[in-house]
Amino acid sequence: MNNESISQYYIYFILIPVLCGTAARYITLVVDYRQYPTYPNGYLINLVTGFISSGIGAIAIPALLDKNFEAVTFLLLATEQFREVRRIEKESLQALDDVEHVFRGEAYIDGIAKTFEARNYFSLLVSFVTSLIMHIVPNSTLLINIICGIIAGFITLYILKNFSKGKSVGDIAEVKLAKITVKKSELYVNDILVTNHLGTDISRELVQTSGIASIIFPRERHFSRILDHHGQTQAIIFEVCRALGVKRYHYTKRDYKTGRIAVVMVPIIHDENIFIETIKKTPLLESIKKSFNLMNSNNK
Repeated sequence: MNNESISQYYIYFILIPVLCGTAARYITLVVDYRQYPTYPNGYLINLVTGFISSGIGAIAIPALLDKNFEAVTFLLLATEQFREVRRIEKESLQALDDVEHVFRGEAYIDGIAKTFEARNYFSLLVSFVTSLIMHIVPNSTLLINIICGIIAGFITLYILKNFSKGKSVGDIAEVKLAKITVKKSELYVNDILVTNHLGTDISRELVQTSGIASIIFPRERHFSRILDHHGQTQAIIFEVCRALGVKRYHYTKRDYKTGRIAVVMVPIIHDENIFIETIKKTPLLESIKKSFNLMNSNNK
């Protein structure tokens, strides 16, 4: 192989996997109602870490082919670096929690940090698979190698996204608008007593005239155990307050007999559709996932 061929090899068989891995990281930076990461600095940080992850994945196959096993140790260093990214992300979100009007909560922050660590592995694996396929496809033409590598890389991304896709509140519960009733200092959402601390006429009038409320109905009995978790209810109230803004009050309350969850707030933007959709799209936290095998086996 002459110098020109070697140069072409390194340009295409490393650059293409790196670009595919970086593109995979960009695709996973979808801005939704949560608006995180915020732009532009948040995008830049995540794209740079994705680029570095892609580079590590792309050089693994050429290093193995050249019997340069020392270079493969970068894969081990990468895992340590990704854990550091997770730690920094977690510390950053915890610091932001101190200035938020409504807290995310430790459980939600832990889930976000894990997600950002995992997405760096997306970049690494996509670039690794792209590089691998480009090398094992029979040497017909360079263009065929590149096309096959790109296709394999994005199939890998599709599989990883579906594998890691979590559920949301709307997957396990019905969310419906509810009626707010104020009796003296007591606040009811339908028939659920939420609080009895509305002590002034101004606060009672504000909640009655400007408040918005919903009730979350678990689809199955055991789902109420998930929705009742403090971290999950904190994530729900954080998302609705962030989506609509909070003028004054926000509450969540569980009906212990039925497992229903009442959510009520006085928003800055009074939009019932956004309110309901935000609750439905609030992700279920990984830290509270439970196994019901024991319960199901006992019921047989």
